[in-house]
Amino acid sequence: MGAMMLPEHVALIRQYNKEIKKVPRPDLDEWDLDAIQENIEIAMKRNVDVKIKTWDDGKFIFHNGKIIWVDLGRRTIEMEDVFKSFMLKLDEIVDVTVLE
Repeated sequence: MGAMMLPEHVALIRQYNKEIKKVPRPDLDEWDLDAIQENIEIAMKRNVDVKIKTWDDGKFIFHNGKIIWVDLGRRTIEMEDVFKSFMLKLDEIVDVTVLE
C-alpha cells in the first residue's frame, strides 16, 4: 500500500515547515537600544546611508537608504533609497549600521 496523504495532513506539514524556518525575535538590551539610537542620530547628522535590520514575523529584512525623519509619537522612521521613500516601525528595528 502506497503512502497516501490527506489534504489536511499536507496543509499541516506545510505550516510546520513554515514555522520551523522562523527566527525568534532578538532580545535587545539597553546597550543594543542605545547603539541603535546613536547610529540613527549619527546617520541623520552626517546625512549618510544606513543598513537597517528589522524583524517581522520570524524573519529578518534589510533596508538600505538615508534616514529622513524619526517620528517618536508614531514610533516610525522615514527613509529613502534611490527609488522610493518608505516607513519602518521603530519597534521592528533590531540593528542599524552606518555606511560611510
